[in-house]
Amino acid sequence: MVLLISILIILATALILWGILGLSQTSARRTLPQVSKKKEIRIYSFISSIFPFSQGLLQKLKLEAKIKMKLDAAHIKLAANEFFNLKLALMSLLALVALFGFGKLGPSALIIGLALGYIIPDFFVSRKINQRKQMVARLLPETVDLLGLCVEAGLDFTTAVKWIIEKTPNNPMIEELTFVLEEIKWGKSRSQALKDMSRRLNIPEVVSFVQTLVQAERMGTPVAEAFSILSEDSRLQRFNRGERFALQAPIKILIPLIFCILPVIAIVIGGPIFLQFTQGGLLKGMSG
Repeated sequence: MVLLISILIILATALILWGILGLSQTSARRTLPQVSKKKEIRIYSFISSIFPFSQGLLQKLKLEAKIKMKLDAAHIKLAANEFFNLKLALMSLLALVALFGFGKLGPSALIIGLALGYIIPDFFVSRKINQRKQMVARLLPETVDLLGLCVEAGLDFTTAVKWIIEKTPNNPMIEELTFVLEEIKWGKSRSQALKDMSRRLNIPEVVSFVQTLVQAERMGTPVAEAFSILSEDSRLQRFNRGERFALQAPIKILIPLIFCILPVIAIVIGGPIFLQFTQGGLLKGMSG
């Protein structure tokens, strides 16, 4: 019974953490109601007040910038100390569960609980970053085509990005462009905003996209020509990535084939033969 209660507590904590880290899934362009904004502010202030010493601890360990970079890449609306407070709270909760639910295991259960509490939030963040990277890499060619069409129609880069943000359904690529446009409005140069996006995403396709645009701006090359080259390049890279995934499929299929399918086939085929052999029926049939 104690084990069941401990498992339910862990699952409930994971769901709460998932809900808090999933607050950033709302669209960057949508205007949220005032009530929901107030609720988010209350949640964030509560998280910040759980462990007030976390801000100074992060500054001493020099982890604030690293955590903030991960949160920005995942588009999670949490400060570094708030995310660290979530990790500390989960570590404390799992440590208590390990002590009261698995008291016989002693220090080993406590260490496992602390380790899980520290790793689980990072796992959620890394998973969300990988999902966003895959979506951005898949949507980049179409976005480049739209930018090229807008530039060829006579719009400048900023106006073309604004038009795409307004007319295109929300997706991770549009959210990144929205953030770039906001940084440009705050006074950052276009090349620097694009370089920050490239550094934040760290995707080869996006790195090539940003380098081509920055080079075109520096050398005075027409941006429309750069977009046409980028479109072909990004589509080729997406095709190569699909081929790479297709070549990895047979190797990944071997794991369930060896550990799940082959044992069942062996039991179905060899089971009756083994039973007959142990009961002596197979030897009698061969002798007869």
